[in-house]
Amino acid sequence: QVQLVESGGGLVQAGGSLRLSCAASGRTFSSYAMGWFRQAPGKGREFVAAISWSGYSVYYVDSVKGRFTISRDNAKNLLYLQMNSLKPEDTAVYYCAGKLGIMRMTKNEYQYWGQGTQVTVSS
Repeated sequence: QVQLVESGGGLVQAGGSLRLSCAASGRTFSSYAMGWFRQAPGKGREFVAAISWSGYSVYYVDSVKGRFTISRDNAKNLLYLQMNSLKPEDTAVYYCAGKLGIMRMTKNEYQYWGQGTQVTVSS
């Protein structure tokens, strides 16, 4: 089992950058594929990016490709999301999530979730 805590959210102007972090408890973090999801007001939770347990495989939703980078440090039990060239439509609560096995884009396949961190991009 793993517990997840996000940090790094905040208010930024369009075109700016933020780096989200997700700290995982437990000694088996490296066994989990990890993902970032987001939920804007009045909308469902959507997939943003995923990374394999090793970090060698990553996948992004089309709307963030070339702007966001997911990475992980298994020695430190940390997951990251570097967000550049932010747009107002990136405004949402961002969640990290973990699952055993291979990485997926479907939120229902993730067993463990953090509490979320708010990202607000002003125009």
